[in-house]
Amino acid sequence: MSSSASASAIVADKVSGHHVLKIDGFLGMMVLPSGESVTSCPFTVGDHLWRISCYPKGKDLWHREFISQFALIGEEQASFFRKKNKPTKVASRIEKFASKGDSWQCLTFIKRTALVKSKYLKDDSFTIRCDIVVFKKSCAQEGAAEPAPPRSVSVPPSDLSHHLSGLLETGKGADVVFEVAGHKFFAHRWLLAARSPVFNAELFGAMKESDVAAGVVRIGDMEAGVFEAFLGFMYTDSLPEMAKKEEDAMYQHLLVAADRYNMERLKLICEDKLCKRIDASSVANVLALAELHHCRDLKDAFFEFLGTPANLREAMATDGFEHLSTSCPSVVKELIALCSAP
Repeated sequence: MSSSASASAIVADKVSGHHVLKIDGFLGMMVLPSGESVTSCPFTVGDHLWRISCYPKGKDLWHREFISQFALIGEEQASFFRKKNKPTKVASRIEKFASKGDSWQCLTFIKRTALVKSKYLKDDSFTIRCDIVVFKKSCAQEGAAEPAPPRSVSVPPSDLSHHLSGLLETGKGADVVFEVAGHKFFAHRWLLAARSPVFNAELFGAMKESDVAAGVVRIGDMEAGVFEAFLGFMYTDSLPEMAKKEEDAMYQHLLVAADRYNMERLKLICEDKLCKRIDASSVANVLALAELHHCRDLKDAFFEFLGTPANLREAMATDGFEHLSTSCPSVVKELIALCSAP
């Protein structure tokens, strides 16, 4: 059995151009009776001569409520279309073939009352743009047959985080329990070790023979809600929704936890969130965090905020700024040097 395939294309040679016609003194043209027009100067597109005619009171009595537009061709065969600069509800695209002496007609281009009320009539004038495409000739070209497109299969988005989230919620297969501020959280050592090099060392290293062997790991210096959000991020790579009033404190606590367990992506997410929530009331606390946990971008963002005298005065009036001067004197010195620079 034999088969063959071939392909060809018809290519049209075309030339395009446009003409802009500005009509001044539109209201004065209302003295013209229906059927009379004003005509543009001649212009050339594709070696053909063209003119645009505007009938302020319509081409005939049946269309006297409208402004009518005509595009007149001077010679030979052409195809063209017209469009307004900014389309309105009455604007349209119309295509036709025309021969010498023929014209494209739009008898209901726009109602005069609509134009008067529109934004297109300014200082008693409006502008029409006429776009023309002239097809000069067509020719056939041979070409290789295009292969049939490969079949495709619809692939749903990844649902790994959904499954891992379910694993955390049910606690199925959990082999370690965290005790945080009186609350217990069941988790899986293999996942935590894969996500955090610190957990990897603690759960399968030094702590293996002590608390981990007993199945309980106690974590101090962290609130239960913060650890719950932190644990959820380790399973799903996303943070839970939280109330607006809780966001500042939560992002600060999570930044500390991320740095403690070497979760770099979570740390950067918290930095980014805090950068977008800069205000005078939190600047001292966050600057201290940025210094202690080596967050250079976050620190620079707050220095930029404090570069405005009004922001600096407001921040210095808070209790947190006094604490900053005692807990991180190097930051205050750096800030003074920055503000003193010419």
